[in-house]
Amino acid sequence: MRLLRVLARSAEPLPAATLARRLALPRSSTYHLLSALADEGFVTHLPDGAGYALGLGAFELGTAYTRQAPLARLARPLVARLSEATTHNAHLAVLHGRDVLYVLEQRAPRRPALVSDVDVRLPAAATASGLAILAQLPAAQVRALFPGPEAFVRRHGAGPGTPGELRAALVEARRVGYSVEDEWVTPGLASVAVAVAGPGGHPVAGLALTFPVEAVGPADRAALVAHLTPTAAELSRRLVGHRP
Repeated sequence: MRLLRVLARSAEPLPAATLARRLALPRSSTYHLLSALADEGFVTHLPDGAGYALGLGAFELGTAYTRQAPLARLARPLVARLSEATTHNAHLAVLHGRDVLYVLEQRAPRRPALVSDVDVRLPAAATASGLAILAQLPAAQVRALFPGPEAFVRRHGAGPGTPGELRAALVEARRVGYSVEDEWVTPGLASVAVAVAGPGGHPVAGLALTFPVEAVGPADRAALVAHLTPTAAELSRRLVGHRP
């Protein structure tokens, strides 16, 4: 699995010697692993000494993940309970470039309709879910995504519009442990969100609650976060198989 991850993170094929060095393995063991993986189609040896790359078997696993949608399946009962406990709309989103893509939405009875829904994309910097994810990413990755003002899309003229404003929002999110969006997406509605950690602590999603501004004061938002945090931790545990 470590060998496959190294290949997955490389933009180019890698020679066996490079793989052995990066994995701190004997060359003989590396060649044995590569041979077994090649037999099953998970890696392929490219001609002309180019090295090894991922094979069709790895592609099949990736597309199977998409078909099975395990993140949404694991999260669905948790998000439903979160919405029921708080009486507010709850949703789960993943980062997709500079946007967030909503993979799960649980509407609460008698709550306002939302622009977010499953498969809807919104600017990450304008949403609580997106800010929660971005706050847990390396600073260099955030800078690459948002190098200048032209990278920002603001709804209703609200929310971060420059790298400096985004940086300030992410610093605050890391300080308090959750992110906030106040009427940046829809007038009259606000959201709070926390990140969901995957393998290695990498943020894989943002878990959020959206509510009418007049119904939830600043002090009451802490109570919503108290529901969000253990729900996100439980989803992380289910994703990685142990308490993150």
